[in-house]
Amino acid sequence: MVGKFVLVRTYSAGVHCGILVSVDGKNVELKDARRVWRWRGANTLSELSQQGAAQDWTRISEPVPEILLTEAIEVITCSEVAESTLRVSRWTT
Repeated sequence: MVGKFVLVRTYSAGVHCGILVSVDGKNVELKDARRVWRWRGANTLSELSQQGAAQDWTRISEPVPEILLTEAIEVITCSEVAESTLRVSRWTT
């Protein structure tokens, strides 16, 4: 999975997406990472990783160069379609 665009669900930091750099136990490092605040267009993270997010109501942050997530629960590889929707910052109300 290293080098692929993934979704990461954490215990307390929410959902993030980006390029997987490394996994060490519960520690996951991403580059070009974004926080996914909320989404529409999929019911679960599994569906979000394959179908992507709808434009309406979805909120995705601007990217940060890198992030270390210390309580990862799951890491899911994204489809190209999902990646294209998750790489778009949508933060205005």
